[in-house]
Amino acid sequence: MINAIVRFAIAQRWVILLLSLAIAGIGGWNYSRLAIDAVPDITNVQVQINTQAPGYTPLETEQRITYPIETALYGLAKLDYTRSLSRYGLSQVTVVFNEGTDLYFARNLISQRLANISQALPSGIQPTMGPVSTGLGEVLMYTVQAEQNALQANGQPYDAATLREIQDWIIKPQLAQVSGVAEVNSIGGFEKQFHVLPKPEKLLQFQLTLGDIAQALRQANQNTGAGFIERNGQQLLLRSAGQMDRIKDIEQTAINTPSQAYVTVKDVAEVAIGKGLRSGAATQDGRETVLGTVMMLLGENSRSVAQASAQRLAQINQTLPAGVRAEPVYTRTSLVDKAIATVAKNLLEGALLVVVVLLLLLGNLRAALITAVVIPLSMLMTISGMVNAGVSANLMSLGALDFGLIVDGAVIVVDNAVKRLGQAQRDHNPLPLTLRLNTVFAATTEVIKPSLFGVFIITLVYLPIFSLTGVEGKMFHPMAATVIMALLSAMLLTFTLIPAAIALFMRGTIKQHDNRIITGCKKIYQPILRCALTYRAWLLTGAGLWLGFCLWLATTLGGEFIPQLNEGDIALHALRAPGTGLEQSVAMQTSLEQTLNEFPQVETVFARIGTAEIATDPMPPNVADNFIILRPRHQWPDPDLSKTELVSQIETAVKQLPGNNYEFTQPIQMRFNELISGVRADLGIKLFGDDMGVLNTYGQQILALVQSLPGAADARVEQTTGLPTLSITPKREALHRYGLSVAQLQQWLHNAMAGAGAGVIYQGDRRFDLLVRLPENLRHQIDTLGSLPVPVNSTATTYVPLAEVAELTTAEGPAQISRENGKRRLVISTNIRQQDLATFVQQAQTAIAQQISLPPGYWLEYGGSYQQLMSAKQRLGLVIPA
Repeated sequence: MINAIVRFAIAQRWVILLLSLAIAGIGGWNYSRLAIDAVPDITNVQVQINTQAPGYTPLETEQRITYPIETALYGLAKLDYTRSLSRYGLSQVTVVFNEGTDLYFARNLISQRLANISQALPSGIQPTMGPVSTGLGEVLMYTVQAEQNALQANGQPYDAATLREIQDWIIKPQLAQVSGVAEVNSIGGFEKQFHVLPKPEKLLQFQLTLGDIAQALRQANQNTGAGFIERNGQQLLLRSAGQMDRIKDIEQTAINTPSQAYVTVKDVAEVAIGKGLRSGAATQDGRETVLGTVMMLLGENSRSVAQASAQRLAQINQTLPAGVRAEPVYTRTSLVDKAIATVAKNLLEGALLVVVVLLLLLGNLRAALITAVVIPLSMLMTISGMVNAGVSANLMSLGALDFGLIVDGAVIVVDNAVKRLGQAQRDHNPLPLTLRLNTVFAATTEVIKPSLFGVFIITLVYLPIFSLTGVEGKMFHPMAATVIMALLSAMLLTFTLIPAAIALFMRGTIKQHDNRIITGCKKIYQPILRCALTYRAWLLTGAGLWLGFCLWLATTLGGEFIPQLNEGDIALHALRAPGTGLEQSVAMQTSLEQTLNEFPQVETVFARIGTAEIATDPMPPNVADNFIILRPRHQWPDPDLSKTELVSQIETAVKQLPGNNYEFTQPIQMRFNELISGVRADLGIKLFGDDMGVLNTYGQQILALVQSLPGAADARVEQTTGLPTLSITPKREALHRYGLSVAQLQQWLHNAMAGAGAGVIYQGDRRFDLLVRLPENLRHQIDTLGSLPVPVNSTATTYVPLAEVAELTTAEGPAQISRENGKRRLVISTNIRQQDLATFVQQAQTAIAQQISLPPGYWLEYGGSYQQLMSAKQRLGLVIPA
């Protein structure tokens, strides 16, 4: 069959040449469609279920929300495992499905289960699924800031609340329309609200409750249609416009009182623009800001989406108020461009080197150029294959290409054809066309077997990679697929285009002799070959001994799942004491960023503190993700300073700041580690059990052992305790004596502290919540909280101090409860430096087994990259020998 293909290619050489040009054109067109990224997206098939539970402690969140959701997911089709996180006011359950499961099918299954358990959850609690994106979907981050002297239309300077309003109602709606964007996530600033702040003494005077005010506002804040009437052939719509849009409208709302006195909201409360309770903040270069994150839709091209979002952001800036700018601070495009530039440089240099070597060794310019043409054509054919197979261009897929392997078969064919043509010219010069074509055919078919065997053997080396599954499969499949497509493309060209090109262009006199380089190599090789044949027994014995030594040496090698990509930027995880408030975290973050900005290598620093609007990456208020964006290396005072040395200098400087612990990593690497097993660090030792106290006790013991091992860095135990909680426990006998129920007391507490919803204020297409709650000075005075008057009956004619019907106590409680597959877990995490992963884990396992004895019902698992490393080793250990 191969002989027939070669004969056809030589006979129809012009057709083959035109087909090659067409293939090149198709490849060029596909190049414009090729998805480009820095690394493969290893995100497994997962769906996040986020549930906001305001006022719920971590323990209550676990018991009432997380556990029912996890239980409802048991038996789900194609379910792999679940893991969950319960924090104050937030439950997050991550559901991971088997590889190959359609994500939309998985989301539909979960949606059905959530609908079935809605009655089992507390009233008002509504679980929602996260955006249809991947773990590496954060393609663009930008901050919204105002110039120092910029003023609003009312003459006031811009504050965090105003910047957040601009983000939510001007920037976000426009960015969300960009093709390929799944969601725009916001963090920082304050959500604008209209607050009605009653004065307790006025409520007592007029015998009103917070609920009375909220009910009056709800009834007075609505438009109602009244049908239509016809007059003189014209239809007139009837509407009653009662909707409020100004503070004055709110103040003039009348409230029904027991004494039938005419009282308005203004008489008993202050109305003002307020700020919503927030769970997260953002900072940049030492001052608070608003941070937006563009999340890419599943399956889109990250580079294209990032570029399109950045272009739209530049257009949006023209529509913002004077002095306000939205500036990109992190974009995937820069990293992708660096990665592709590295790959392009390596490929170009490799191609040029191959061409030079071919020219020097073949000794014939035409023969070298014919051989070299295989390189660009096989690349274009490979690109077409990558587009159709859904493989993106990245460091893993393109970095493994070796042009020496690609042109191997072509070199054999060209060299043998030139040799045979030169020999034929000794009898016929010039060669007749028929003889030249027959000579090229004979020379090509003569070396078909070694060429095919060479390609098949190299292809066989890559086939075991396709046996990898899960995260390791997603990481390495693109590399194997790209190399095999390139080899097969080169083989096809070797038996079609190469013979046709030789028949077309190798005309005239062909000098067939060894050049000086080949002659010199033969003079060196011939005596070595004679010696090897003479002492063949010794040579074979020595080779066998050397093979045995190398096999033993292989058993002593360390192991890493994947080499670390130098992303160019630094991710710094800053952790404060559990219970640290958001405002205190912002103040501490400001000092940290000022210290980081003192380094001349740092261009800008921005951070996310706590949890964003969409809890794709939930963190407590005492934790901050810092993104340290570095300047180009040529702008550094010492361009030769390594990144490792810079990280060491930064670590020394920031450790001088009190109250912080740190973990150093990189933005994508951090997300990789978190996606693999829910752990941000390189290694996560997961301790499973029931009792949180026992988990913390043994977790501290394991942490001490891990910290003592060489190579451990940034080791820590998951922060699960130390959250200060003010518990207001009802005195049931006192409540019964006053005719109150627990539910009535809790409702009053919710209205007073969190706020009673009284409707929505519409201003154009913007909408803001209207809340009734106690003034800020009363909400934050814990010492006087017990003296607040609680209405005893619905008419508010009698009040009792809160301390009379409830006990106020302050104590520390759980800060976080993590679960995996329905079991509580505690993670001891560490990064690893100057040590390979496999060796470090082996040392840790030995030390823990020798020094720590876990009680019955408690066990350890090793997560992070190590889990994927062992899975890949086990599978390849079976496949490669076979």
